[in-house]
Amino acid sequence: MKLDPKARYAENHEWARQEGADIVCGISDHAQESLSDIVYVELPEVGDAFDKGDSFGVVESVKAASDVYMPVSGEITAVNEELEDAPETVNEDPYGKGWIIRLRPSAPAEFDDLMDAEAYKLFIAEQE
Repeated sequence: MKLDPKARYAENHEWARQEGADIVCGISDHAQESLSDIVYVELPEVGDAFDKGDSFGVVESVKAASDVYMPVSGEITAVNEELEDAPETVNEDPYGKGWIIRLRPSAPAEFDDLMDAEAYKLFIAEQE
């Protein structure tokens, strides 16, 4: 399992990484491995606002469909439209080209409540 040391992680297996005033989010390498071959990603609309823990989209694989949840509250500023034609990018590069959304946080302190890479690694170990 790969981890991004610059990212923070939610218990639902989303990652969040600060980039300037925005936060970029996607699903973790562990999540994409568990889902297997991703065939579809449902994206929210730019301008939509969600609270931490709200479902903002769906990732479908050959095995299952899984909701994707907001790691922090905020407004969607960009979505990765490339995933519409190439959803497998999430499998290939979950922390890079496979990002799902970019958001402007409405409660920036929530980011600090997320797990760092080491804590997430321990969290995964406890789940298995």
